[in-house]
Amino acid sequence: MPAPHLLQAQSARLGGVSPQPFQSLNLGFHTADEAENVSENRRRFFQSIGAPTDQLAESYQVHGKEVYHAQAPIRTEGYDALITRTPGLILGVSVADCCPVLVYDPQQQAVAAIHAGWRGTVQEIVKHTLAQMEAAFGTRSSDCQAYIGTCISQAHYEVDDKVADQFAEAYKTARSTPGKWLLDLKAANQGQLTEMGVATENITVSPHCTWADNDRFFSHRKEKGQTGRMMAVIGLMGEILSR
Repeated sequence: MPAPHLLQAQSARLGGVSPQPFQSLNLGFHTADEAENVSENRRRFFQSIGAPTDQLAESYQVHGKEVYHAQAPIRTEGYDALITRTPGLILGVSVADCCPVLVYDPQQQAVAAIHAGWRGTVQEIVKHTLAQMEAAFGTRSSDCQAYIGTCISQAHYEVDDKVADQFAEAYKTARSTPGKWLLDLKAANQGQLTEMGVATENITVSPHCTWADNDRFFSHRKEKGQTGRMMAVIGLMGEILSR
């Protein structure tokens, strides 16, 4: 039997029905936006990528490292990563500056969706997820492909000593202001992928920044928390789609 194809996508903020400050394609039910708006936005997003809206597995994220093995559509809580090899099931994580990481194992036909803010990155959620895929599916990291999605870029992600001290020197740059640093979430999570054995040529990194490209993407930091949420999704579906 032929293996299902891969669907992967990340939404932007355009093309929805939500008013300010959630304008316009807000996909986050945990925001103060009206649930009817979010439902319509989700319908539009999933229609645009050719995917059903009733096959989504997602979690209310808590900036931790717990991984949920999804086998059916669900809206759970307490997990920042989901894994599956159930055909037709779509995994989704919500972001608005944090780093989404999507992983595909073509050998075992398994996928993962990961939400990695600075706290999850410090807890090595990417490594933890790959380890869970190995335990559940026999995944080898060297077989995997990964996509690091749109998040806040290093140029616009200032953190203090308390946060910066938890990251290796390669992922932070000191600012002229004492005690302030610029943190590279994309590079830090790419580092975890490569340390686990994912080949560099099998990692794709989004060039976009939620802060710098705020007209196209939601930025929790730039908009001072009053904003919507985007979604990064992956699933073993019909035709291969890439957004």
